[in-house]
Parts: sequence; C-alpha cells; structure tokens
Amino acid sequence: MSGFSATLSLYLSMAAFALAASITPGPVNILVLSSGVQYGFRPSLRLVFGATAGFCLLLLLIGLGLHEMLEAFPQLTTVIQWAGVAFLLFMAWKLATSNGELGKGNAASGPKAITGAVMQWLNPKAWLASIAGMGAYAASGAPTLIWEFTAIYFVICFASVACWAYAGAFLSRFLGEPSRIRAFNRAMAVLLIASAAYLVLG
Repeated sequence: MSGFSATLSLYLSMAAFALAASITPGPVNILVLSSGVQYGFRPSLRLVFGATAGFCLLLLLIGLGLHEMLEAFPQLTTVIQWAGVAFLLFMAWKLATSNGELGKGNAASGPKAITGAVMQWLNPKAWLASIAGMGAYAASGAPTLIWEFTAIYFVICFASVACWAYAGAFLSRFLGEPSRIRAFNRAMAVLLIASAAYLVLG
C-alpha cells in the first residue's frame, strides 16, 4: 500500500470513528434536538459549536497526556461522573419546566455554547470515547496524529450534532403549539434522566 493510500485509509477510519461516536443518540444530542424544536436551527448552532469545541478540546488534551492524570488520580473519574449526573438532572429540570413558547428569531434565546461544552466535559462517556479514540489512532503520541485526529473529529462532530438541530427544527413544524412543545420537552427531559441513571447504574 502506498503512503498516500495508507494515509487516506487512516483518515477515513478516523472519520468513521468520529461519525459513529458523534451521531448516535446521547445527552448532548437530545438537548440539541430539543433546542432545534424550540429555538430553530440557527440559534441551536451555538450549542452545536460549544458541544463540538468542548469535546475536541477534551480529545486534544487526552491525546497530549490528560489521561495520565486520570490514571494517577482515579477518584477524579468519580467526581466527573457525579457532576455529570447533577448537570444532566439540572438540564432535565430546565426542559421539564419550559413554557413551550417558541423562541425563534430571538438571538439571545436558546442554550449557549458553554452549555454544550460543559455537558461534554461532565460526561464520562465523552472521556472514554476520547481515550479510546486517541488510543486507537494516536497511541504513539505523535503530535501530528493527535492534531489531525482532532481536526477531523471537529468537522465530523459538528456536522453530526448539527443534524440533530436540523431534525429538531424540522419537527417544530409539526409541533407548533406550546402545549405540544412542552410535551416534547418533557419527553426529552425523561431521556436525560434516563441518561443520568445510566451513568449511575451502567
């Protein structure tokens, strides 16, 4: 296999890993879907960007050696887990108590970028995905591989999570009324609570 073919195969494999990890349902995607319903696609892109940037920063730091700190201080994993549970329950409460009014067109409304970033950093599964990804593609610690994997992941992750925002915006056409939005948000809140329970029991 030529050098170009080997490099291309590696990049495609990295992209496939990023796609599988990013587009599947999870707490962040649930929140983005709900944001798309209530606030529309464009305002939800703040949340999409925050989640993507937050995860990719974590991925980069893991590649540069942050995982070694977790190995040295395993109690940090427990702290992250319980902080993540608390944050998921908080976001579930916010969704469950939403008035269901559509906030489209209001640039100040909707979840902020920092919300997506914090959710990633408090999600133990994001840490595990980062460690697994870097272990698979940059175990040698080569800076070039670490940065390339992070860059590919950013593009794939942003596009994948944005699909959930678009799906939410599409669904809003059929929900329309505040009562239906409230019902939808409460259903999403239940899924976030289930995610929190999984972190505790899984």
